[in-house]
Amino acid sequence: MSTVRNIVAFALLALLGVSSSSAFQTGKPKEDPGQSAFTVGERLVFNVGYGFITAGQAVISIPEYDTVGAHQCFKVMFEVNSTPTFSWFFEVRDRYETYLDVREVYPWRFEQHVKEGHYRRDFVAEFDQLNHVAKVGDKQYPIPPKVNDIMSAFFFVRTLDFSNKKIGERIHLQNFYKDSTYDLDVQFIGRETIKVEAGTFKCIIVEPLAKEGGLFKSDGRVLIWLSDDDRKIPVKITTKVLIGSIGSELREYSGINGDLKARVK
Repeated sequence: MSTVRNIVAFALLALLGVSSSSAFQTGKPKEDPGQSAFTVGERLVFNVGYGFITAGQAVISIPEYDTVGAHQCFKVMFEVNSTPTFSWFFEVRDRYETYLDVREVYPWRFEQHVKEGHYRRDFVAEFDQLNHVAKVGDKQYPIPPKVNDIMSAFFFVRTLDFSNKKIGERIHLQNFYKDSTYDLDVQFIGRETIKVEAGTFKCIIVEPLAKEGGLFKSDGRVLIWLSDDDRKIPVKITTKVLIGSIGSELREYSGINGDLKARVK
């Protein structure tokens, strides 16, 4: 069960006291978000595999603008569903959501809804980024400025410039989950051209390096291939575990915020 549950986290890396309103669900936000990596309408579809078995499908999408309190946000969704064959002995139906500030690219709200076999988990965190407090149920926890969740951290990395990064150089982030904030460094590994079902892409390779705790921690090494251009869409994600390998590869994409110059064919 734990191995299959890790598919969810690794496929994503592939990634208050507030209320919502529909004021910004259509059209562009009033403020320029200041980044060009992604926008509303993006949809990325991945095959999720365990060894040579296609275990499921993962979809990362930005269906609309939304608001959290008075804050204009991208509503970002990540869904993982097991195939009918894989579901016969272990069903996965997971959904994650994060609400990203359109200018600062940090979260105001994070949701996790997990259904994996007999395991169930629903988790909601509301981030007061002004007063540096995370609210989980009726409890509050201190958070550092611009803290991330598992999804927002991934999208923030997509906005960074890797053109002058040296191999081994690290980016330091902090990630809140459950009741604690964890350090999360992202290391630049290098560049490679790879072929997946969606095409052939020039990619940069990064590796999340988690300390104790958090969704990124695993017993294996996690590598993420991002398109080597201004979009930095995830193209491939792999990790090694004791009894095999888990990975996801981009199958199709739409709604990209501009040209994918890294695609060579």
